[in-house]
Amino acid sequence: MSKPERALCALEDIPDGGSKGFPAAPGAFMGLFAVRRGSVVWVYVNSCPHIGLPLDPVPDRFLDAKRQHILCSAHGARFEIESGECVSGPCYGEALEAVAARVDEAGQVLVPADAGL
Repeated sequence: MSKPERALCALEDIPDGGSKGFPAAPGAFMGLFAVRRGSVVWVYVNSCPHIGLPLDPVPDRFLDAKRQHILCSAHGARFEIESGECVSGPCYGEALEAVAARVDEAGQVLVPADAGL
């Protein structure tokens, strides 16, 4: 039996090569963010493993200038898009909390119903 899922957004809502943030749901602790490369999407909890601050300095800005790494605005830590692993900064070797995500036939990005709670 599969776990219940919810739609995070449509794939087209995330710019190809870009990122998009999703505020915490009512009663939830942390928001989520997604990074898109073509038809593939990675979703993470919007919290730096160093001290738990949100990563984005302004809404939807999670990537460095070259769009090659996820960037923490507070301390400049850089994370691999595909794994969430920190490759430079104060939390080197730690990783962002990944959220299982998939794109369905209708182009909706689905995550577990309890993601971000």
